[in-house]
Amino acid sequence: MSSSQYLNPEVMEAIDPVAFQAQQPYPWTNPQYFIRPERYAELLANMPPIEQFRPFFGKQRKHGQASHDRFVLDYERGMELVPQWREFVEELCSQEYRDFVCRLLDVSHVRFRFHWHFTPDGGEVSPHCDSKGKIGSQIFYLNTENDWQWDWGGETVVLDDNGRFPAESAPSFEDFDAEYPAETRDNRSLIFGRQGNSWHGVRRINCPENHYRKVFIVVFEEHRPLRMLTKQARRLVTGKQLITDKERLMY
Repeated sequence: MSSSQYLNPEVMEAIDPVAFQAQQPYPWTNPQYFIRPERYAELLANMPPIEQFRPFFGKQRKHGQASHDRFVLDYERGMELVPQWREFVEELCSQEYRDFVCRLLDVSHVRFRFHWHFTPDGGEVSPHCDSKGKIGSQIFYLNTENDWQWDWGGETVVLDDNGRFPAESAPSFEDFDAEYPAETRDNRSLIFGRQGNSWHGVRRINCPENHYRKVFIVVFEEHRPLRMLTKQARRLVTGKQLITDKERLMY
């Protein structure tokens, strides 16, 4: 693997795809130092300001699940962004990282979307399974002891229902048979693959005003060029938009 500027090749190589796929209740891993420590510090020191984010509150979710309240900033090439974050995202768009994700998830092609989530006091991510369009995610945790007390919460919780709940339902945290909170401090990230039972969530945040749970998320979407061409041909015939807003943000 070639040397990289932000990503840590040793950590990437240490994640065994076979062990990842065998993890229960679905594929997940919680590596530390996926970003080189010195580069991680630079990213933390140059976070996008909250003024760039759009509020996402009180949005009704499918299946009766509670709203996932937070501030959101979607990455788009050409947006106002400091060089450190632009360089990091471009490295995530590299063939090196793309091949890593394909090996982990056992797919041939993958595309990415990127966004930051800043969650204030009272925010919660109710238990849910991601939509079928996603095949997984990597969540980079961006809080430190300088801006966050760990008892305020913020861990993504991997949840095990032993196959009892359909994805189109709204169980509470207490309904699950087991839970595995991700470590979030000291340059941690969470990588997981979506399956039918890939339940996860974040318990209610309890922090002071003007503090935020900060994460940067890479969404993995399987890319099938022939299927995409078929979709676009169908849209052309029906007069619909050829490329959706979500597709426009895929890289």
